[in-house]
Amino acid sequence: MMFRDDPYYIRLVLNGEASAYRSLVEKHQDLVYTIVHRIVTRAEEAEEVAQDVFVKAYHKLSDFKAEAKFSTWLYRIAYNTAVSHTRKKKVEFLAMDEEMIENHSDDEIQQEIMGLSKDEQSALIKSALSSLPRTDSLIISLYYYHGKDLEEISGIVDLSQNNVKVKLFRIRKKLLKEMNNLLDKN
Repeated sequence: MMFRDDPYYIRLVLNGEASAYRSLVEKHQDLVYTIVHRIVTRAEEAEEVAQDVFVKAYHKLSDFKAEAKFSTWLYRIAYNTAVSHTRKKKVEFLAMDEEMIENHSDDEIQQEIMGLSKDEQSALIKSALSSLPRTDSLIISLYYYHGKDLEEISGIVDLSQNNVKVKLFRIRKKLLKEMNNLLDKN
């Protein structure tokens, strides 16, 4: 399906054509769900929270300031709603220490990973990602899997661009350490 730009649909909705909101939902539902699911790990709950995100965004659409991209604004609502949901459920975030990899250099680990089949690499990365705190997992996913730049990620997770850049560096180190641990177990 071919979509027009977001401001077009926003104008229609604000002018009373509520059905135009469906196009915004269809255009952004996959990434909203991904953001929510990184924080709310149960799929059923993530679907409910993602629906709540779109309801909240619809009701707040008149507050949207066009200086920012609609997608950043919407993804920020998704992030905040998911975090709020987990707080209500009293889900504890995973904690990981930030030590550097001691057993192997980054290059050695990367070479070992490259020697695995694509399926093994995918399983290893998925397992390592699941060990990260949810916000870290979201940041790395937005950057690498969804191609979001530092500015957009900083808007979504409410951190400075420099802080996001530092977190990306540290998260990569955590991932390498976790992959090293997983490889050592095998």
